Amino acid sequence: MKTIAALQALVTAESLDLEPTTAELDAIEHEMPLVRAEVELLDAQIMTIDRPANELDERRIRRAGRKVLAIRRALANKATAQAPEVGA
Repeated sequence: MKTIAALQALVTAESLDLEPTTAELDAIEHEMPLVRAEVELLDAQIMTIDRPANELDERRIRRAGRKVLAIRRALANKATAQAPEVGA
């Protein structure tokens, strides 16, 4: 009779207790304004799930959507400005 052995290393509790690195925490902190804006947009959309959207709801959704786009644009511009030039 053959024994069956796992081909991968065992997963232990020790290997799952890894903390995020400083770089990962910095990346999360960098993207937090976008996360908050997306949550605000989602909240505005959720409020209109069970009832028709009135004028105030529509304005809230549009404003939140514009905020998300503005923050995404700012993050993209910041990333582009920090990227080294290629081929120069």
